[in-house]
Amino acid sequence: MPLPLMFIIPAAVTGVAGAGKTVKSVLDNRQANLITDDANARVEDAQGYLERSRDLCANALSNLGEEKLFVLNNSIAQFIESFEQIKNLELEESLGLEELRKLHIDKESMAELKEMQQFAATVAGGAAAGIAGGALTAFGAYSAATTFATASTGTAISALSGAAASNATLAFFGGGSLAAGGAGMAGGMIVLGGLVAGPALLAMGLITGKKADEKLEMARINSVQADAICEELGNFAFQCDAIRRRSDMFYTMLARLDARFVPLVFELETVLEDEGVDYAQYSPEAKSVVLRAATLAGSVKSLLDTPILTEEGALTAESEGLLDVLGVSLEGE
Repeated sequence: MPLPLMFIIPAAVTGVAGAGKTVKSVLDNRQANLITDDANARVEDAQGYLERSRDLCANALSNLGEEKLFVLNNSIAQFIESFEQIKNLELEESLGLEELRKLHIDKESMAELKEMQQFAATVAGGAAAGIAGGALTAFGAYSAATTFATASTGTAISALSGAAASNATLAFFGGGSLAAGGAGMAGGMIVLGGLVAGPALLAMGLITGKKADEKLEMARINSVQADAICEELGNFAFQCDAIRRRSDMFYTMLARLDARFVPLVFELETVLEDEGVDYAQYSPEAKSVVLRAATLAGSVKSLLDTPILTEEGALTAESEGLLDVLGVSLEGE
């Protein structure tokens, strides 16, 4: 073999091997970039879906809070004004006593209903200035009785706003922020979903300065982590959707009850005009109006009294049970 070939052939082999490694490095680097881009895109999509679910849920809770205020400040306020005028009230002797007992229509519950209405009036009184963010969400999410129990009627707006700012669940649904003293979105995620928020909220970038093969391995690890993050975010979005559906069902049920309650309130006012305020002197028809109005007021109060969410952000069992009971009751009429 001529002397030059002794050097040329090994050099060529080495060059080909080097070129092969270079090509593999380029391909590995490109694949790493593709895997990481895909992982980031999937996490961003999952976060976007969660954000939309969160917004819809927040709106549903706020709408329910607004409906509660409307009912308290209109039909309930009118009912209380008329009902309190009636003297010698003996509902215990009326037909339908058992149903009445189940709804706890007594002096104590009527006092609670009146206190709720007074609290709602102070909240509505501040509506012109704009109810602070999260106040209606708080009113929708929790029992009206629980909400006003933490505040005097003179501080209704600030109490609702304070509850929204300090509760991580409500903070997540737009009721407060870290700046306002709440736990913010991350805190709400931890409360509602048990999610370790940090990793889920961090963008997964490439590790620069690594060799192509190490970079590819890191990209694959990121992809696996992205799968786990997307699953958790998806589960959390599912929970938001469940809360929204429960809120919508409460809103619909409250609106249906109020649609039946309003005519009875008018009938009750007519009874007072025609037969006075002495229940003992009422005709059977008038007593029936009083009984039905009081019974339906109890149904409305039960909706106002029942929280949808626990302080930890989970759906309450009693809210589901109440919807079943009231649904059967309405269908049976």
